Amino acid sequence: MPGAEPWSSAPDPGGETAAERAAAAVTSVCTGLIERAGPACVAVKPQLARFEALGAPGWTALEAVCAASREAGLLVIVDGKRGDVPVSAAAYGDALFGFTPTPWGEVEGLGADAATLNPLLGTDSLEPLVERAAAVGAGIFALVRTSNPSAADLLDLETGAGTPLHERIAALVAGFADDLAGSDADGLSGAGAVVGATEPKFIGRLRELMPRAIFLLPGVGAQGGAAEALGSAWTSPAAALVTASRSLVGADDPGAAAEELRAAVWSAAGA
Repeated sequence: MPGAEPWSSAPDPGGETAAERAAAAVTSVCTGLIERAGPACVAVKPQLARFEALGAPGWTALEAVCAASREAGLLVIVDGKRGDVPVSAAAYGDALFGFTPTPWGEVEGLGADAATLNPLLGTDSLEPLVERAAAVGAGIFALVRTSNPSAADLLDLETGAGTPLHERIAALVAGFADDLAGSDADGLSGAGAVVGATEPKFIGRLRELMPRAIFLLPGVGAQGGAAEALGSAWTSPAAALVTASRSLVGADDPGAAAEELRAAVWSAAGA
């Protein structure tokens, strides 16, 4: 959240500039969705691009939505798909999880519980982000096999090792499991993976390669994925999170739609 044109269902909130008015409408829509659908959810996944497109007022709206999510008892998974060379990755880590030191004091970041990351620059591009997540007990979700139709253009290509690229990325993610381990070192890890629900045929193999990862499963609803097809993602009820945005935002009753999806997810998880 928010999806395309999130202000379309909100009254004009007023303000001095178009950006301020749009950001206030976004905040209103998102907090309303949290109130209505939040009781059936465990997390909110704000898409950074939709907020950043509104400039500084958009970032203010993002902070307000994150605060509303925490007040509702929901985790905040920031969806920005960040990834860069180590020096820049460290700055992303400060912005997402920690703080930036300045001569005038610390500038707090978003305080995310987890964030989506792009691992295609390799291990050293993830290390600073994992380090900062570990320092505050947060987690990461690296893009492994995404839900978009053209993911196969690159992520399914065979590598020199005779395995598809997404399996090589899965091995990289698994290598961070101990860095973000929970209180049970043999249990699930905060080193998670984005695995698209639109191609469930890959999920079983990826679960073999990442037995401790929490899977973030986008693509259910508007993209055509079905919760009923995702059973191999779960090793325990906490092992995977199904995400839905447009199908909830566009529902006549977002709360009922969220409850229906929750029931389908619990059934797929065998809970």
